[in-house]
Amino acid sequence: MTAPASPHSPQQDAPAHPRPEESAGPAAAGSGTPVRTIAFVAYPGITPLDLVGPLQICAVLSDLAPGFRTVVVGERKEPMGTDTALSVVPSHTFDEVPDPEVLIVPGGLVPTLAAMADETLLERLRRASEGAEVVGSVCTGSLLLGAAGLLEGRRATSHWMFRRLLAEFGATPVAERWVEDGRIVTAAGVSAGIDMALQLVSRLAGDDTARLVQLMIEYDPEPPFGPIDWAAAGVENHAPFADALLKRALADHPGLLARLSR
Repeated sequence: MTAPASPHSPQQDAPAHPRPEESAGPAAAGSGTPVRTIAFVAYPGITPLDLVGPLQICAVLSDLAPGFRTVVVGERKEPMGTDTALSVVPSHTFDEVPDPEVLIVPGGLVPTLAAMADETLLERLRRASEGAEVVGSVCTGSLLLGAAGLLEGRRATSHWMFRRLLAEFGATPVAERWVEDGRIVTAAGVSAGIDMALQLVSRLAGDDTARLVQLMIEYDPEPPFGPIDWAAAGVENHAPFADALLKRALADHPGLLARLSR
């Protein structure tokens, strides 16, 4: 699927609270360039590739271009489990990075679906996104942006199993690999975060830099079975599985479950 490159209105592209240049952070060493922070959010139960794929791309950007730093923020700097055998440890707390220029939220399955009812995390996302130039997500991370009230009136995507839920948060679900709507950038499931992150690099530092990052990580996928044939995939057959995961995740939140159920 090809993502759109549609123009956006100036009021959508502007951050909610534009910051003065001097608040963008310390200058890059020896360059005099203000540092812009790209913050990825970590919380228990995420899918590692949702985080690590885009994180790697932005880390390479930080190496190649002056004026960018890439961090991982969480409630605490402690190991957090994921939906694999791997744990992750945030480099910073939310309080240490209160005003990132870019905020990216990864997704997951049951823990992410349950986090739609985690008001502590949702409020962290609201506060961190207030002055951000770009607010993005990977996979079901967009459901957390929606639950935080950040997708109202926006076009957005998510993992195909849960994309329909975006409408319950006032967004327009779009079946595309990645979607830009003003300062909101959302990616479809898991690996789509890599594509979204390359587009983000282009947005922040230009096409040439994005192409160089793609070269450096040798991102040139050739799936052994070719691209997904969405017309023949029968995604509707997996609806009962998606519904079961949602019920499991929101068992303690019947009101939200009722709102999001088919």
